Amino acid sequence: MLIMFCMIFAAAMFLIGRLGYIMIGQGDYYSEKAQALHERERAIKAPRGRILDRNGVVLAGNRPVCTISVIHSQITDPELVIEVLSRELNLPEEEIREKVEKVSSREKIKSNVDKGIADAIRAYDLDGVMVDEDYKRYYPFDDMASKVLGFTGADNQGIVGLEVEYDSVLQGTDGYILTVTDANGIELANTAEARQEPVAGNDLYISIDANIQSYVQQEAEKALIAKEAIGVSIIVMNPQTGEIYAMVNAPEYNLNEPYTLNTDVVYNNENEKQDALNRMWRNFCINDTYEPGSIFKTVTATAAFEAGVLHVEDTFSCPGYRIVGDRTIRCHKTTGHGQETFRQGIMNSCNPVFMDVGARVGVDNMYQTYEQLGITSRTGIDLPGEAGSILHNQESVKDVDLAIMSFGQSFQITPIQLITAVSAIVNGGNLVTPHFGLYAQDVDGNRIETYEYPVETGVISEETSAIMREMMEAVVAEGSGRRGQVEGYRIGGKTATSEKLPRGNGKYISSFIGVAPADNPQVITLVLINEPTGIYYGGTIAAPVAQRIYENILPYLGIEPVYEAEQEAENATISGETGQ
Repeated sequence: MLIMFCMIFAAAMFLIGRLGYIMIGQGDYYSEKAQALHERERAIKAPRGRILDRNGVVLAGNRPVCTISVIHSQITDPELVIEVLSRELNLPEEEIREKVEKVSSREKIKSNVDKGIADAIRAYDLDGVMVDEDYKRYYPFDDMASKVLGFTGADNQGIVGLEVEYDSVLQGTDGYILTVTDANGIELANTAEARQEPVAGNDLYISIDANIQSYVQQEAEKALIAKEAIGVSIIVMNPQTGEIYAMVNAPEYNLNEPYTLNTDVVYNNENEKQDALNRMWRNFCINDTYEPGSIFKTVTATAAFEAGVLHVEDTFSCPGYRIVGDRTIRCHKTTGHGQETFRQGIMNSCNPVFMDVGARVGVDNMYQTYEQLGITSRTGIDLPGEAGSILHNQESVKDVDLAIMSFGQSFQITPIQLITAVSAIVNGGNLVTPHFGLYAQDVDGNRIETYEYPVETGVISEETSAIMREMMEAVVAEGSGRRGQVEGYRIGGKTATSEKLPRGNGKYISSFIGVAPADNPQVITLVLINEPTGIYYGGTIAAPVAQRIYENILPYLGIEPVYEAEQEAENATISGETGQ
């Protein structure tokens, strides 16, 4: 009997001790757990930071929208809820019913609901229907710089372009509301709510100028239509800093409807449509490679001047072809240019001259220049998905390979690599990093970060750079780039007409690169017309596009025309006659 009593006493003491431990020692823990059972968290969405151009023009902002959801345990009239939500949201009743009747803490019916529709639903005051404020990304200019800016998903998270590259900067921190509920999950009236306010994302200021971007995009679309091309890409950049004023890839697409194709083509299945969307979103300037053609002759010439194997007045002979190994490689002028100096050779864009120059340079020196000008590596531009160059392995380059590479064929680079390399050639020899991001600013207007980018100085000599500026100016003044001339401005440039692979298919990329002013470049522009119909020579169809761009943007940028005294007198006379 005594033993049994002792056992019962010991058990009672254990239970008392255990209860005391739970109530006192673990009281706070279990109190929090119990409280959590009777609290429901509702998110307060944070607005995403805006993207603004260099002058403060909003390129990506937010519009207030709402998210509609239901809480099963709070619904008192399910049929009315189904009927109202189906009608107001234009959704099938079966879809609404499935979510209304599902036993869960919360079911989302629809997000990104227009605020007017959400207010109409809120006015019904339906038990168990939640209308929460949210934000939807909005692009005021629809398709402006679409393949640069990119877009966001349903959760306002970046998908492509700058939206994903700077997602951590633009994303805000959501807040929340904690509401108290009873055991059935029904919110209790007249109870205090815990509230954590959201923190808005930071604004991103970028180097694009909306006015320049808009004008360049118009010119690209005109060329696209006029030449019935499959695409037109244009980059406008400051060669001294790498800041990009405009980047266009026509046809662009509507950022406010990014899943709507910009063509009338009908696809057989979703996989085909998704492939078409992926192509539509691609940024040719950075995501794709191509053979640069004769614009690359500026690199070959730079390598030769740096190696000390070329002088401007060196003479060459062009019979219309050059035999290298067992290959006969022709000049675009099949009858030949005859005897010509190097200056004339670059003005004429003569292939035999550059094959001879490449042979003088040699493989090792050529590849060293490639590396110095950033052609063997990615530029580091602040956009996702940058492609890299496709070059021959240096050890395997034969004489015929070097000859063809000397005028820009048998390898591939991206347009952004090409414009960056030529920037170094004309800016005094500094390899800049092309970029968009300038700085980030919080919602109160405080600058929280200014972005800096690597610059490699002295990749080529100032002497070589000065010679190349002079050569490129001669190309526009008297050579193949004459249609790139702008009255009152010294323009330098180089044309190219690249045949796409496989050879003989009749498809070309016509291009022109221009720098202004030629003696102190502040703007560099690369124009590429992909598969033009009819006339396809770069000097004929691409150079005029750059010419029209420069006519408009150089005065806008404060770069004043400079006339010779004779021309100034003529302009004054014309002005006087006009005023009479």
